[in-house]
Amino acid sequence: MRSAGRLGEAAFPARRRPKKAAKLRANAKLFFQTLGYCQGGKRESFERRSAALPIYRAIGLMSGTSMDGVDAALIETDGETSIAFGPTAAFPYSDSDRALLRGALAEAAILDDRDARPGVLAVAERMVTERHAEAVEALIREHAIDPASVDIVGFHGQTVLHRPKQRLTIQIGDGRALASRLGVDVVYDFRAADIAAGGEGAPIVPVFHRALVVAGGLRGEVALLNIGGVANVSYISDGAEPIACDTGPGNALIDDLMLQRTGAPIDRHGHTAARGRVNEAALLRLLAHPFFEESPPKSLDRNTFSLDIIRNLSTEDAAATLTAFTAASVLRLFPHLPKEPQLLIVCGGGARNPILVRELVMRLPCKVTTAEVVGWSSDFLEAQAFGFLAARVLEGKPLTFPTTTGVSEPTPGGVLARANG
Repeated sequence: MRSAGRLGEAAFPARRRPKKAAKLRANAKLFFQTLGYCQGGKRESFERRSAALPIYRAIGLMSGTSMDGVDAALIETDGETSIAFGPTAAFPYSDSDRALLRGALAEAAILDDRDARPGVLAVAERMVTERHAEAVEALIREHAIDPASVDIVGFHGQTVLHRPKQRLTIQIGDGRALASRLGVDVVYDFRAADIAAGGEGAPIVPVFHRALVVAGGLRGEVALLNIGGVANVSYISDGAEPIACDTGPGNALIDDLMLQRTGAPIDRHGHTAARGRVNEAALLRLLAHPFFEESPPKSLDRNTFSLDIIRNLSTEDAAATLTAFTAASVLRLFPHLPKEPQLLIVCGGGARNPILVRELVMRLPCKVTTAEVVGWSSDFLEAQAFGFLAARVLEGKPLTFPTTTGVSEPTPGGVLARANG
């Protein structure tokens, strides 16, 4: 498996030629021939599982609940065990874009119809679609990628509401319009099928995390902690299906605090939290939320938690307390797992906050590291995941599982929009 990063067009041969597929399988075999693939307790060789699977070139797109912008990543994958990472790029939202999205969040809070797009939501959806189209076009242009070589785009869209107990999840972004503009097939609306089947609709990337862990040769109990606006974990143990859930707030509360108190969109590198002290009484009140007593699978809306409890603290102490809250909420999950993880790998925007990573190291009993240390990309892992999931959709493979979202059986998902209509 190639390391994540900017490999350029030369890293991938021309589109879907037999020599390309053979070369990728040969390279993958060198890595996997002694590793094998473990699923459901049965060990199978990579070659036997993947020889008949086509390799797709996919661009994955992600705009998370932190609302900081669009991440784009090119990968080649069979949607199962073979993953080769290509160029990545980030495209920040402007201040006006973020303001529009915050208005969309407020408007979505009163919706009970996932297809409704009143007022601000309709404007925000057009903006989200436009920014994602621009991101794909820029990635292709800047890395001299042949557009005809791209098989599929995985388009998550922007979550504006997630209430699984009401069977409601809303991601804005027009997949059909995106496919038409790009001239490339697009998979979108990844969560709706799981929600309709009784699942939480989140997290949906654990199957990708499992592929990474297996490909990386990691053994024992491994947890991948993605810290975006909301934090979620994938718990992967040898021979077992992954367990996954949201753990609590990620960066959302900290971001909201900074915007409200200082006008800055984030606590960059944790500088504000570093100047404050954790208010343990406030932290205990935050951790008393009933969500933490629930067993996985479980998921959250970005706005499940509020800033009320820390409203009387200084900005520095409030930032320190909210940063500790994100870390401490991860520990609250551990009693609900079969065994404590031996290794926790941090990815997402939170991995760039050294104060948050320090809190995790201090509060968790396991070894804590970041995605970069194991050769992955903290910043682009989710975008890469949606490229991987798009390939699974093309192959008719399930995206979610009883142990990841609580759905009754492995469930396919996503909607395929053809470029030609």
